[in-house]
Amino acid sequence: MKTLIPLLLLAACGASPAPEFMGATRTDVTISGRDYTVFQKGERVEVIRLGYARRGEHQDIRATMIELIPRVTGCKLRETTLTGDSGEMRGSLDCPA
Repeated sequence: MKTLIPLLLLAACGASPAPEFMGATRTDVTISGRDYTVFQKGERVEVIRLGYARRGEHQDIRATMIELIPRVTGCKLRETTLTGDSGEMRGSLDCPA
């Protein structure tokens, strides 16, 4: 049991994409001391927040995640397609040709 705990903690440290994002381009970003991972595959995007968020921080984190999408991908987010929360969100993009 003692060896299992470090393995669980180690597994929780990295961001893994959802199955639809396997093979996607990965970008790691740090903003205001908080780490995020952005996966882009074609015109789909997934943003994952790494680390713990306290009560009251989620609204600002979500706004930061939405702002990251065009900055990292160079594409416009189709806001009506956005799903998820301050831990992980996915959406569709309109990318320039």
